[in-house]
Formats: sequence, structure tokens, C-alpha cells
Amino acid sequence: MQFDSSFMQSITWAVLGCGFTWLMTTAGSAVVFFFRKDRAITHRIFLGFAAGVMIAASVWSLLNPAIEQAEELGQIGWIPAAGGFLLGVAFLMALDTFLPHLHAEENEPEGIKTSWKRTTLLVSAVTLHNIPEGMSVGLLFAMAGQATGAEATAYLGMAIALAIGMGLQNFPEGAAISLPLRREGMSRGKAFVLGSLSGIVEPIFGILVVLVSGKIAPFMPWMLSFAAGAMIYVVVEELIPEAHLGEHSNIGTLGVIAGFVIMMVLDVALG
Repeated sequence: MQFDSSFMQSITWAVLGCGFTWLMTTAGSAVVFFFRKDRAITHRIFLGFAAGVMIAASVWSLLNPAIEQAEELGQIGWIPAAGGFLLGVAFLMALDTFLPHLHAEENEPEGIKTSWKRTTLLVSAVTLHNIPEGMSVGLLFAMAGQATGAEATAYLGMAIALAIGMGLQNFPEGAAISLPLRREGMSRGKAFVLGSLSGIVEPIFGILVVLVSGKIAPFMPWMLSFAAGAMIYVVVEELIPEAHLGEHSNIGTLGVIAGFVIMMVLDVALG
């Protein structure tokens, strides 16, 4: 099988972009070596920031490009945007329903009954979040490789902005998994490794999307909005509720606002 230069360039970009997001997850997981305790206030700030980044990324980096590309393909812009968005929500809802996982502040696991350990269930919850994130970064790099001229430059800028934004929010996500694992009694080294590995699905799914991008090119608007729907589901179902647990809920709110503004500025400035 032969690949043209633009395809190989998309693969290279996806490897670098998704590799960066995984590296940031790893860096966030390393917080476990420096924090003696998993402070609730820190946890809420981290989760709120991640939620804000994902909301802004879903709109500026995914839904807007989905609408624009659909119109360029002669489609009605809102149909793939709304349809793909709802499919993304349904997909994550199905995973959330069936995949065994446990949130840090809960005692009862979700999903089908399993004999998995509590620590495995905690890692599963964060890994679930990272699937649509990896897909979204891979999709934009694939679009940058398929486009030409100014359009390719614009998509590349958006892809880089999204990779940076996902990386920034992966730092607190990495900490949000390694610190609770440490609290569960796991050694710092093992908590760090599992926290890092929770983000490995991002480069896997990001590269997979690029590999099949040639076959799904006509459905790219649907795929972009699919990733947006999946991310918004995670935000509404899990991140925002967990960011407001306990007292001082304004801390979680400010985290959301900070994440949203930073991601918005990145997308507008680079895209």
C-alpha cells in the first residue's frame, strides 16, 4: 500500500499532536510525586478547567469547522452538525452505560457488574474521556492534510490550537487520576504509570482516524460534530458535576471559565 506525501504528513502531525497531549497527561500524572494529599479544592479546579477547554474546543474547533465543511460539500450545514453531535452523545452514553468505571468521589461503580478492582475502575473512567479527545485532534490534522493552500493552513492552525488546548486540559486530568489512585493506597510510582497510560488512547484513536480519513472524507463534518457531542457529554455528565462537589463551588466555576477563555483564545489566534 502506497501513501502520498500529504497523507504521511497528516500521520506525522497526528503523531506529534496526539503525542503532545499524551505527554501532558503524563506530566499531570507526575503531580502525584509532589502533592502529599489529594486536596478537594485542587481536584475541582482541575476538573473545571478541563470542562471549560472541552466546551470551547467543541464549538470553535469542531462544530464550526463541521458546519463550514458541510456547506462546502453542498450539504445543509446544520444537519451533519446536529446529527453527528447527537450520535457522539449516544456513543458516549452507551460506553458510560456498559463500560465498568468509577468516579473518584463515588463508592458505587457504573456500567455492567465486574470483578475489576476499584483502582482499575478509576482509570477506566478517565480513559473513557480521552477517546473523543484523541479523535478530535486526529480529525483536524487529517483535514489539514486533505486541504490545500490557505484552507490547509487554517485547518492546521486549528489542529495545533486543539492539540495545545487538549494538552493543557490533560495536565489536570492526569493529576485527577493519579492523585485519587494514591489516595486509594497505591504507590506513587504505580499511580503515575496508570495515570499516564490512561491517556494512551488519545494517540491511538487520533492516528486511527487519520488512517481511515481517506475513506470517511465525505463524512468528515459528521465525524467532527460526533467528537464534539462526545466531549460535551463528558463535560455535562461528569466533569462539571464533579467540579462542584462540596463547598466553594465558585472555584470549580472559575476553573471552567479559565479553561474556556484559554481554549477560545488559542483557537482564534491560531485558527
